[in-house]
Amino acid sequence: MIKLILIGVLSAIAATAGLGYDNNAPDWVRKSNEAAQPMLDFMAKYSPESASEEGIEEADERVIDLKPGLYERRRADGQKIIRDLQTKKETESDPKVRRDLELLIAAQKDGLETDRLNRELRLPFYDVGLLVFDGLHALLDPRNSPDRQAKAPTRLNRYAGQEPGFEPIIELAKARTLEMLGNPALVRPYVEEVNEAISNTQIYLDGIAELFRNAKLTGWEDGYAALTRQLQIYKRWMQEQVLPQARRTNVLPAAIYADNLKHNGVLIDPQTLMERARFEFVEIQDEMRTLAAIIAQQEHLSSADYREVIRTLKHKAIASDQLLMFYKNRLQQIEQLVKEHKIVTLPERPTLIRLGSPAETAQEPAPHMNPPRLIGNHGEYGEFVIPNGQNGLDEDFINEGESWTLTAHEARPGHDLQFTSMVDNGVSIARSIFADNSANVEGWAVYMESVMEPYEPLEGQLFSLDDRLLRIARAFLDPMLNLGLMRPEEAKAFLINEVALSESDATEEVNRYTFRAPGQAAAYFYGYMSLRELRERTALALGAKFDEKAYHDFILSQGLLPLDLMADAVFEEFVPRYQAR
Repeated sequence: MIKLILIGVLSAIAATAGLGYDNNAPDWVRKSNEAAQPMLDFMAKYSPESASEEGIEEADERVIDLKPGLYERRRADGQKIIRDLQTKKETESDPKVRRDLELLIAAQKDGLETDRLNRELRLPFYDVGLLVFDGLHALLDPRNSPDRQAKAPTRLNRYAGQEPGFEPIIELAKARTLEMLGNPALVRPYVEEVNEAISNTQIYLDGIAELFRNAKLTGWEDGYAALTRQLQIYKRWMQEQVLPQARRTNVLPAAIYADNLKHNGVLIDPQTLMERARFEFVEIQDEMRTLAAIIAQQEHLSSADYREVIRTLKHKAIASDQLLMFYKNRLQQIEQLVKEHKIVTLPERPTLIRLGSPAETAQEPAPHMNPPRLIGNHGEYGEFVIPNGQNGLDEDFINEGESWTLTAHEARPGHDLQFTSMVDNGVSIARSIFADNSANVEGWAVYMESVMEPYEPLEGQLFSLDDRLLRIARAFLDPMLNLGLMRPEEAKAFLINEVALSESDATEEVNRYTFRAPGQAAAYFYGYMSLRELRERTALALGAKFDEKAYHDFILSQGLLPLDLMADAVFEEFVPRYQAR
């Protein structure tokens, strides 16, 4: 998975990037990028931390805007951008630029609609420790230049209100919550969400100090001391003022959940999604039973039940001191299979693999890809990060069978290939940034898991099927939880009993569905299903002329297009090109 975007203010804003475009880019790309500039400015103004993460260096010292009148100011600025983009679209003749303008308009409208729904239905609540850690991590990432890292103390001081004109972020966050607290119709934050913010406060503070020490910077200590005092005050405020009012059920207003699904690229109604997923779940279980029986016979196991076979194979754990080298070797094996079977073109630059710190693991508990900056990239690579919490690594992530699928998903030919392709080959800002959603990003990674599965050893195939079982389960568990059709403890038991997850991994899954990112997990299966269907339609149209490698290269060349527009591009450009051969 790609590191989850913060929910709330940040999720309503498309992440974006820097100034200055590639002079060698086609004319239509330059024209599209110029049209996207106001949205980049909007991003840098209201959520500079995410802007920094994408590469807009002008935002590196800025901090998130939580000042009074935030909603009204964002809405006025956003609506002006929409009007200007619509004017450009009316006079634009280039079809590629028009498509990008449509993407930009849709992204801005969707962001404002998310703002409106949150304003009308939810009490504002901010996990300030996470916000601050994320903002400083964006600058102190070791892939950044020393000049960029050197701006982190300024951002820290501004969070702590240690510079003229800046109020401590905890005071702004409390004020935004308190000004709406008198409205009993607003849905309160979920109790588990508040508890996690409270319990992770010190982990984030320790992580911030570790980031600065690793960067070998000075001049941050006073700001850090002030921030530490403030976050402890905020922690007590959450315990005393927010937690007693927190809702005891995770269920969201229907409009909020529907908006979450749309934001993540799920373009069908939840009921249809659940029906498709439940059928596919049973189909994959049947495949797993057959394969597990073969493995059980070969390994002389006492049970051929796929759950017991998986649990037994998980004990083939990789020693912690060998983990990084093991995954690097596994990646080499997968890349060799990709080349031998002509699946997709691989880039020359390597994938970086590392263990996450405890704070990074609190920020994102699942294995994930930290993408490189997409704008102004000067050789920064993506990073495949494996969680490393205080209690060590989860066995779900460090066994030999799982390593095949995990590497294919996060590294290559999954996420890292997607983002490396965009950096190396160039694509418009609209298609690399503002069209980004979980369905087209995670859908590609799950699709590539399925493409690689037949070439893996039997253990790798069984774990690949089990991972797909999890992706499918998400597509009915996430909606069921958020529509009030299932309780969190029931979903956790289902994941342990039917998908053979560990208890800790099942807990993290349920946390994702209920408060970390409701609706996001459902996008994996929807994206995979859409890409799989598109491939079959394309192969049917081309017959013997279908070229798998060329097809996958074409998909990557389109950037992160929404899947409905990706289908249009395939049948307007790729299919006619190969039919003519």
